[in-house]
Amino acid sequence: MSFGFLGIQFGFALQNGNASRILQTFGADVEHLSWFWLVAPLTGMIIQPLVGYFSDRTWTALGRRRPYFLAGAILASMGLMFMPNASLLAGLLPALYIGAGILMIMDASFNIAMEPFRALVADNLPDEQRTTGFAVQTFLIGIGAVVGSWLPYVFAEWLGIAKTAAVGEVPENVKMAFYFGAVVFLIAILWTVITTKEFPPEEYKKYFGDEEQRERYNPFRQIVSDFAHMPRTMKQLGVVQFFSWFALFSMWVFTTPALATHHYGLAVDDVHSARFQDAGNWVGILFGVYNGVAAVFALFLPAIAARIGRRRTHFYALLVGGLGLMSMYVIRDPQWLLLSMVAVGVAWASILAMPYAILAGAIPSGKMGIYMGIFNFFITFPQIVNGLIGGPMVKYAYGNQPIYALVAAGVLLVLAAVSVLRVEDRGDRRFGNR
Repeated sequence: MSFGFLGIQFGFALQNGNASRILQTFGADVEHLSWFWLVAPLTGMIIQPLVGYFSDRTWTALGRRRPYFLAGAILASMGLMFMPNASLLAGLLPALYIGAGILMIMDASFNIAMEPFRALVADNLPDEQRTTGFAVQTFLIGIGAVVGSWLPYVFAEWLGIAKTAAVGEVPENVKMAFYFGAVVFLIAILWTVITTKEFPPEEYKKYFGDEEQRERYNPFRQIVSDFAHMPRTMKQLGVVQFFSWFALFSMWVFTTPALATHHYGLAVDDVHSARFQDAGNWVGILFGVYNGVAAVFALFLPAIAARIGRRRTHFYALLVGGLGLMSMYVIRDPQWLLLSMVAVGVAWASILAMPYAILAGAIPSGKMGIYMGIFNFFITFPQIVNGLIGGPMVKYAYGNQPIYALVAAGVLLVLAAVSVLRVEDRGDRRFGNR
C-alpha cells in the first residue's frame, strides 16, 4: 500500500535536486531562489489539510484515500513534463515566472497524492505495527529518491546525453530525467490504486470504533477548530518539525550553489558553464546517497525503536544528521561529501517515519486524515519562514556564500534533536511519557 510513494519521491527527488538549477538557468539570482521555492510549502499548507479533511469524509468505489492518489498522480506527471520546458512558453511570460508557476502546480499535485498515504498507513495498521508501516514507506521513499536523484547524472555521464545547453535552456539530460520520472510516478501510483484495499466504513468501525465525525462545518472552519484543539503530543512534535524542516529546506535550495562556489570554486553567478552543470549533477548523486541510506536505515528503525524508544531513536538520528550537514563546510573534496550525506540519510529516514509513528497514537482514528494534513503545517510553516528570509540571509549575513546556510541547517537539526526529548509518546509503552 506504500508502493505509490516510490513514484511520489521520484517527483520530489527531481524537484529537490534540480529546481534551483532550472530556475537559475531561467535567470533567478541565488538570493532569490528561496522566494521562488516558497510556492512549494505554501501550496502544501493549503492543500494537505483540505485533502485530509475531504478524504476523511470520502467513500467511493475506489475507497477513501485512493481517489486523491490518482488525481494527484495525473496532475503531477503533467507538471514534471512541463517544468523543464517552461522556456517554450516564454512568448507569454518570462520563462522564470512560468517555471515558478509550474513548480507551484507540480508541488500542489505532489501534495494531493502524498497526504492520503500517511493516513492510509494509519488507517490500516494498529499502533504496534505503525512504526514498521512508516518504516516500509520510508524505505520505498528512499528507493524512489535514489533513482530520481541520480537520473540527470546517469543520462549525462553513462548514456552521453547532453549536459549543457544554450543560455536559458535546460540541458537534455535534465529533461529526459523529468520525462522518465513522470512515467514512473504515474505507474507507481496506479499500482497502489489497483492493488490496495481499504476498510469500508462499517468494517473500519469494528477495528477502530465509531470515532468518525462528519460535522456540518465548512472545511476551513473545521480545520481551524481541529488545529486549536490538537493533541499535546502534536504541539510538542511541532517544535521538532520546525527545526527539522527549516534545515531541510536550506539543504534543498542551497546545496547546488553551495557546491558550485565552495567546492568547485565558481563565481556565484556562473550558472551556464559545464562545471556548474557538473556541480548540479553531483548534487543529484549526493541527494541520491542520503536517500539510499535512508531507505536502508529505515529497515532498522522498528528494531531500534523497540529497544530504545521512538523518541530516543529520533534524537540520535537528528543529531547525526546535524553533524553531517555541518561537516560539509570542512570537507572540501566533493567526493568526500558522500560521508556527509550518509549522516543526513540517517536523519532523513527518521524524519520520514518517527514523527508520524508517534503522532498516529495520539490522534482520534476518525480524524486521521485531517490531523495528518494539519500536521503538515509544521512542515510547511518553517519552509515558508526560510523561503522569506533564507535568500536575504545568504546575501547579507553570509556574504553570498551559500555554504553557511548548510552549516546553519546542521545547527538547527541539533536543536531539533534536543527538542524531541520533550515529546510525549503515548504509544511507547516502555518509556511512557518520561
